[in-house]
Parts: sequence; structure tokens; C-alpha cells
Amino acid sequence: MSPQPQAAVGAPLSRVDGRLKVTGQAKYAAEHDIDGVVHAVVVDSTIARGRITGINTRAADAQPGVLGVISHLDKPRLVYRDNPGAWLDPFVGERLHVFQDDKVLFFGQPVAVVVARTLEAAQHAADLVKVSYDAEQPSTDMEASGAPQNDPLPQQNYTRGNPDEALASAEVKVEGTYRLARNHHNAMEPHATIARWDGEKLTVWDKTQWTLGARDELAAVFGIPAENVHVISPFVGGAFGNALRTWPHVTIAALAARQIRRPVKLALTRKQLYYGVGYRPAYEYGLSLGSTRSGRVTAAVHRIRAETSSYENYAEGAMVPGQMLYATPHVRQTYRTVPLDVNTPTFMRGPGYSTAAFAIESAMDELAHELGIDPIELRLRNEPQEDPSNGLPFSTRRLRECLRVGAREFGWHRRDPGPRSRRDGDWLIGTGMASGAYDTLRMRSEARVRLDADGTALVQASTSDMGPGTYTSMTQLAADALGLTMRTVRFELGDSTFPASPPHGGSQTMAGVGSAVQDGCDKLRRQAIELAVEDERSPLHGVDADDVVVRGGRLHARGNSGRGETYRQLLARNGRTHLEVTGTFAPTGDDRFSMYAYSAVFAEVAVDRRLGLVRMRRMLGVYDVGRIISPKLADSQALGAMVGGMGQALLEHTVTDHRDGRIVNANLADYLVPVNADVPDLKAIYLDGEDRHADPIGVKGLGEIVKVGVAPAIANAVFHATGKRVRELPITAEALI
Repeated sequence: MSPQPQAAVGAPLSRVDGRLKVTGQAKYAAEHDIDGVVHAVVVDSTIARGRITGINTRAADAQPGVLGVISHLDKPRLVYRDNPGAWLDPFVGERLHVFQDDKVLFFGQPVAVVVARTLEAAQHAADLVKVSYDAEQPSTDMEASGAPQNDPLPQQNYTRGNPDEALASAEVKVEGTYRLARNHHNAMEPHATIARWDGEKLTVWDKTQWTLGARDELAAVFGIPAENVHVISPFVGGAFGNALRTWPHVTIAALAARQIRRPVKLALTRKQLYYGVGYRPAYEYGLSLGSTRSGRVTAAVHRIRAETSSYENYAEGAMVPGQMLYATPHVRQTYRTVPLDVNTPTFMRGPGYSTAAFAIESAMDELAHELGIDPIELRLRNEPQEDPSNGLPFSTRRLRECLRVGAREFGWHRRDPGPRSRRDGDWLIGTGMASGAYDTLRMRSEARVRLDADGTALVQASTSDMGPGTYTSMTQLAADALGLTMRTVRFELGDSTFPASPPHGGSQTMAGVGSAVQDGCDKLRRQAIELAVEDERSPLHGVDADDVVVRGGRLHARGNSGRGETYRQLLARNGRTHLEVTGTFAPTGDDRFSMYAYSAVFAEVAVDRRLGLVRMRRMLGVYDVGRIISPKLADSQALGAMVGGMGQALLEHTVTDHRDGRIVNANLADYLVPVNADVPDLKAIYLDGEDRHADPIGVKGLGEIVKVGVAPAIANAVFHATGKRVRELPITAEALI
């Protein structure tokens, strides 16, 4: 079939849903107007470990408008059967069973819920619920002496070559322990759920990155068929990974709605977001590198520890970069989790990879300084020809080009390699860089495409949009594939009754859902063309189908634009109200190629020599992520990730009082995130290219890779400015004075 003209794909178009968002017409989870809705407020535990000995609800029950208080004392019926659809979950063990017993496993655990006619009545009544406990001393400090460690899972031990011997005989060695603080997502939209039962059928309006995952989890918890659960989530106001899982408050909302027999709305407060949903876990990452004096890294030993909850074992892909980023012949990795009396961590942008990048890329910078080799040159000398972890060829690997383009555009050649070599008054100026990689994840996807008699198209998939612009990018793909304008295509998402899509996370939506949209639109266009060329009344009758293209909703012969007709004319003449197909994508080639996206990040900082304050001056990221569907959205992704990386490197730190497990900065006043005044000159460059081994549309995910490498680039710039190597994030003024 002839290729279609590309008018929308690759164009820097604004978001199709932008007007809805800026005018307040986009409805988020808590904003849906459901008849008869009442309000729920969760009562949280005030201890981190122990048992509930009593719950006094008399004062709460007596308040006007209160409809009920639910806790484990009511013995609510929940099934918690195995969820066959939870194939994404990396969790091992039992999930939290809300209101099923008197155990308290972490500070802030839901212990009761109050339902009232108004939010204010529910909030007041929740304050009146008195809970007594038999408290025990919690374990919340991963670095406390004697903290237990889980045995590594089989996939969490890795060895190739003889790392101990190679490290012992290495001409040059560097060794360090890198620590990363726990980070919370702090998205603009708090988590919220509205639940309504109609007999044995449940509808929920939820903040979720996976409508099908939420559907299957609720079906498993309540012991009902998945088809009896309808999840609706048309807009998500940021998530960064913490809406990939169905958290306890969703179950609580549905349980309350069943008990009270009314639709129930439950929205978490900002404070509850620090306990009720996950976070990026704290890490301790020990790394030893051995190399030749010429800069060939011969050995790497990684010792990784990360916090998890006592009731689930959360682990993420922190080991992968150490296996494939550099051509190191001798590698050993051990990844242990430390079970604590805390709630379970979860995915946060660039999960695992961004953590590992801080340790690996900081250590590479240390090695470059020890050897007197330029940091870029050291990385180039250790570029692999094939994936050293499995021997597979890379589908594409243009990290060399990322490094060279970045060095040229950033002006790296002007850099004096000596620390403290550049000043601007009282400010010490430093530059640093780091490389990064992220898995090209792809999963099976479907999309429904319908062309109506009026010449407009509707495309549907159950995927989500937490901010990267799914509505827009899918509309761009569909418009070009169907030969329509953007304004005549409508893309709908966020509904579990739409065709199946994978989780909206892991940078896989464009590859999976986008390929399904492309497939469906190609099939439908072909169907319309074949209808025309076989119709004796059509101007295109007898034309080879491969010689027909569509532009602006009009089919015409290639090279003869006067010979053709519109979709509307074709469907009207044939008495069709619409044409409809389902597009699919199933990934192939997993066993033939190693597939990753790559980054090279460059940063310039200024450090006050007396106060130790770090200020960003500029940042550049260069990325190998295949074909760019929407340049404006891609730029937004990269710049947002740079800002997030600044937070990780310099500001973000969840602080726990280990005496009782309380998070002391559970608010946006004390948990610091970058603001506009912190954001300097940012620039992103995407290498022109595509990866057809990965998927039919040639894309690689970019939402995660743009975060990987940002924090170590900043840390390396701080070292260059000050001569002080800081191995702990966030980098504080105290560490530099």
C-alpha cells in the first residue's frame, strides 16, 4: 500500500485537549458530577507497627449528615482472590487487605472510613473517631544496624566473568557508596475515586494509569467478574508512575459505596498522598570499578540495597544499566530489599534506571578524574559493539552520536577539566555530564477505528494520558494514516470498555497503542480504497489500490489528483453509515535484538563558595529515541524530566521520624520541589531516526529516558565546580561547606 503523506506527524502541534484543560472543562477523577454522591474520608493510623485495640465511633456517628463509619470491626466482605491480570506487578507477597484485621503495618495505614452527606461533615467526623493501639517500636530506617534484608530473588543476582579476580588485579580502582533519598511524586492531581454500584456491577471514576489493571484488581478484591467493573479515567493530572497500581483508597471507596448503598467520592489529602500511595524507594548503592590505565573498565561490582514494605517486596530494574551500558567483561551484582514498617514503594519516573545511573555515572566520572581522561572520552572507550549482557545486537545504539552532538552543542571543548578552575565572582562554576539508557518496553495493544459517513473518524483505546499528550500524538498518527485533518479525527481514551491497552507507564504507550492505531487506520484506509476501486460508479474504479492515496479526506489516484472522491461521497453512494476495524500490535523481535533508548545529559551549575548553595545555570539533553511523532510534546517531556532531575539531585527528600514512622515533611511547604525560579536554560535535541525493529512506527519510549542521567550530570558538575565529591542525594549546602 502506498505510503501516506505525513502532514501531522512530525509537526510541532499544540495539544488537542489543551483548551479543555486551561478552561477547566477537562474532568479529573474527583470532578465528575454523579447523582446522589456522598463523601468519604479515611482515618489513618497514628502508629507504624502494632495492633488496634479499640475504635470509638460514637461521637462521629452522632454528627449530622454522617451515614456510617466502616472499619475491620464491621467485618466487611472482601475476597482478595488472585488477580490474573496483575502481570505488571513486581510485588511478591500479599497486598494490603484493608479493614480485614487489627494489624497496623505502617504509619498512615487506613484503619477506618467515615461517610457523610457532605465533605465537611465527613472530615469533622473523621477527626472524632478515636482509635486505641497496642503499639510496637517500628523499623523504618534502612541504614539502622541490624535491619533485616530479604534474600535476593533469582533475577536479583547477576555475574559474568570473574569480577573478584579482575577487580583485585585492576591497575586503577574507584569505590564508593551512593545514597539516594526516598522521593514522592507530588503530582498536581491528588488521588481520588468515585464508586457507584448498580446491583452487582461497579463503576469507578478513578485516577489511574491503567484502566484495565484497576478493573481487574477491583474484580479480584470483590470477587466479581471483570466485565462487571467499569473504570473511567479520561484525564490524569500527572502521576509519574504512582497511578499504575490500584491503591487501598480505591477499594475503600467501592466498599463504602456498597455498604452505604450510595455513590461515594473519596479524595486523598496532600498529606495522605505520602502514606496512601507509593514513592521512589531510598537506595544504598555500593559500586567498585576496576580499569586499565588507558581507561578500559575491566570489572564492576554492584551492591544494591533498597527499602520496601514488610508486607510486599517491591523491586525494580536497577540492575539493568550495570549489565549493558558499558563493555565491562567482569560484572557482579546483588540487589537486596530491606523490609520496613512503611507502605510499599512503586514506580517513579525512570524507575531503577535513574537510580542506577546516579551511582554508575558518578563512579565513571570519578574514574575519569582519577585517570586524567575526559569523561566523554572514557565513555567512548567503553562503548560495546553488542549487548554485553546477552550478546544480542542492538536494534539501534547511537549513544556515541548523543555524546558527540551534546559535546558540540554544549561547548564541552571550552571546559577546563580541573575542579574549581572557573569562577564568576563568589560563584564556582562547574560542568558535568552523564549517559543513560532505558528499556524499550512494548506490549500487546488494540485500538478501534471508525470512519463515519460525515467523513470524520473516531479512534478509541483504553489507555490513559497522565500528561505526555496521548490525545494529541494518537490523533496525529490517525490523521495522517487516514488522510484526514486533525480536526476531523477524535481520539478517546481512559475507559476500560475500550479496546485493550497496556499500562500507561514504562514509556510504552506510543510504541504499543500508537502501533495499534496505525494498524487500524491503515486497515480502514485500505478498506475504503478497495471499496472505491471495486465500485463501478467510483472515479477510482479500476485503479490499482496501491496507487491510491488519501489527503484531506479525499481519495485520489497517485499522480492524478483530479481523479478521486471524498470519503463522504464513497460511503453515501454505497449506503454505509460507517466503516470500522480493530487495529492490533503484538511485539516481535525480542529474541533477536537488544532494544534501548539512550541519553547524554550535560549540566552547568554555580555553587556559592561560602554558603554551599547550588544553582543550575543550563542543561542540555541529547536523545536517541527513534522517530519523533510530536516534537512539541517530546520537548515538553524532556524539559519536564530535567526539572524533575533537578529536584532529585538538589531538593527532594522525604524525611521520616524513625521513632514513630511519621513523615515530617508530608506537604508541599516542606517537601521541596523545583519552582520556576530554579529552572535555567534547558534544551533538548532528538537525533533524527527510527527503530523499525522495535515497532512498525519506528518509535522508542521517551518519557523515562529523559529523566535518566539528569541527577548524575548535576552531581558531576558540582564536583567540577567545588572539587568535593558528594555521593548522596539530594546534594545539600551542608555537604559542600
